[in-house]
Amino acid sequence: MLRLQNISKTFNPGTVNEKTALRDINLHLEPGDFVTIIGANGAGKSTLFNAIAGSFLPDTGSIHLDGQDITFLPEHRRAKTIGRLFQDPLRGSAPAMTIEENLALAAGGGGWLSHVTRAEKNAFRDRLALLGMDLEDRMRQPVGLLSGGQRQALTLLMATMVPPKLLLLDEHTAALDPGTAEKVLTLTEDIVREGKLTCLMITHNMSSALTLGNRTLMMDSGRILLDLKGEERRGLTVDDLLRMFKENVGKALDNDRMLLS
Repeated sequence: MLRLQNISKTFNPGTVNEKTALRDINLHLEPGDFVTIIGANGAGKSTLFNAIAGSFLPDTGSIHLDGQDITFLPEHRRAKTIGRLFQDPLRGSAPAMTIEENLALAAGGGGWLSHVTRAEKNAFRDRLALLGMDLEDRMRQPVGLLSGGQRQALTLLMATMVPPKLLLLDEHTAALDPGTAEKVLTLTEDIVREGKLTCLMITHNMSSALTLGNRTLMMDSGRILLDLKGEERRGLTVDDLLRMFKENVGKALDNDRMLLS
């Protein structure tokens, strides 16, 4: 479904700011895989997403999505089949447009409600109701007036309005309060499961990384350190992850954000 072969990327080569962000990444996802990704700051998680989304061209390697070579496909063309949510709730929606206009934009109506049928508007209302945030009664309200959690839930809905071939979730609950984050994570699980979506989700919460989805990757220094699934993943604890990290890297994980989550 998604296949990355020998993906490497070095920024500012030959300068004092040279940084190797990805090192010979090989990854294969089957249709319907829900993969969580953890790693300290600078491990290469978001850079990996940028490579998949087409934000830059890799120095080496190839990327295939659903049998198509997208290695050199422009980012705006990949966006038609790759949905993405960011950590910042303000990204992914148009604040000056209403909720229903944003949904019309996501559904392919260009944001023009005149292009949306009554049946489609009713479908918008039904999908909003699933969020449990009473947004179905505020469809004509500008999105800029919503809370961060409401905007992120709406953006999740928009990103999956037309089911993408691949959904990328880049710490999409990190900026939310714990209660709202938990609610958005539950919505994420429901939408991914019901839509049978193939999904990659970056998280700093090691416990969530082991309980969500069916596979866990741990990254360090631009490479995939651990790839855990099936029986190997089942029953693992955070302490197990910390032990495995130390065995592979030769030192203990010292990232406060991950350890305190």
